[in-house]
Amino acid sequence: MTITRFLGLAALSLGLFATQGHAAPPLEKTEIRYQGWAGQVTWIELAEELGYLAPLKAKWVGNTISGPQDIQSVVTGDVDLGGAFNGAVVKLLAKKAPIKAVLGYYGVDENTYSGYYVKDDSPIKSARDLLGKKVAVNTLGAHHEFMVREYLDRAKLSDAEAKQVTLVVTPPVTGEQALRQGHVEVTTLGGVLRDKALERGGIHPLFTDRALYGNFTAGTIVLHNKFIEQNPNTSRHLVSALARSIEWARNTPAAEVRARFVKVIEARKRAESADTIQYWKSTGVAGTGGVIKDSELQIWINWLVKDGLLKPGQVKPADLYTNAFNPYFNNAEKLAAAK
Repeated sequence: MTITRFLGLAALSLGLFATQGHAAPPLEKTEIRYQGWAGQVTWIELAEELGYLAPLKAKWVGNTISGPQDIQSVVTGDVDLGGAFNGAVVKLLAKKAPIKAVLGYYGVDENTYSGYYVKDDSPIKSARDLLGKKVAVNTLGAHHEFMVREYLDRAKLSDAEAKQVTLVVTPPVTGEQALRQGHVEVTTLGGVLRDKALERGGIHPLFTDRALYGNFTAGTIVLHNKFIEQNPNTSRHLVSALARSIEWARNTPAAEVRARFVKVIEARKRAESADTIQYWKSTGVAGTGGVIKDSELQIWINWLVKDGLLKPGQVKPADLYTNAFNPYFNNAEKLAAAK
């Protein structure tokens, strides 16, 4: 049985339980292994704090260094769920990795976005001015690199010209310093690092990811196909808990969300600071409860086709994800997906 057909049948059977008033089927697992982020709160941690995850328990196995590393850990079986920028997810899935995207978990809006900053006295005013220059990004093959490439592409720079722009992998916490000390001409800043840098002044954005794409969900959480097949009830409960947490944060005053985040960070006792939480403003997730749309993956499929890594029509967005476990995905769409 294919994973797609399995998901359709699972969604229908679970929906039947709900409509007939039966108790939820028993969960196959008791805990979910995940990686965290220092000084941040992930959705599974918030779900546990809000009581949505129970009777499941979240088991922290360490912190991740990047989204691509996080989802690769799902492939290798070191964790049960992971999340990354959609471009990285598409790239891994295009290589036939046995995973499925199940939920959008971060994105871009008027409060949450990444900017590509230059010093106020910089001669760089346009994409063409970047030729021969260095741009700091957190990692290669992920969100920040793709946005730089999209900016250059929209300015109609040739592939040869685009290769003259050097991407320098730089830890986000040192990105501002790298710019101010002249190690790079452009640096990528988001969230608290962006806001603190702007408070210090002397820099401005050359462009932002929101200026390129508007509001959009940028990353998805994935599960291993074997995990879904062996744990359909757990998969549904887990995704539902995460989706409910996202929706809670989308509809709760930011100050209250920040207070919950601080509580979680202080309770987990990982010798870290919660100071950056004061700068949290929004989830950035565009879809209700993190429901995934074709367009959020098609953007990056198009890029892989352009790069020659995929053939036109080789991969379709619907093959890469499922909304079957998301309670905010309406019943009509569930039935259509199961056919």
